[in-house]
Amino acid sequence: MSAVGSSADNALAESFNATFTRETLQGRKHWSSERDAPLEAFGWLHRYNTRRRHSCLGQRSPIAHEAAPRTTPTTLTPAA
Repeated sequence: MSAVGSSADNALAESFNATFTRETLQGRKHWSSERDAPLEAFGWLHRYNTRRRHSCLGQRSPIAHEAAPRTTPTTLTPAA
C-alpha cells in the first residue's frame, strides 16, 4: 500500500473514471433535463460493456470476445 489518495492503489477505477470522463463528460456544459444525465451515463456504460473495443480483449468488444470460439488444449503439457 502506498500513501493515502494514491491512484496506484486503485488504478483500474481511475482508468475507468478517466475513460468515462473523456468519452462522456468532456466538453459538455449541461444536459437539457435532470433525467438526461443518468440516461446518457447508462447508455455509455451499456456501450462500454457490450460494443466498445477493449485493448485487453485484442481490440474486440466484450460480446465479440464471448462469442469467439475458445481454443482449449486437449492434452496436458508435460510436467517439468
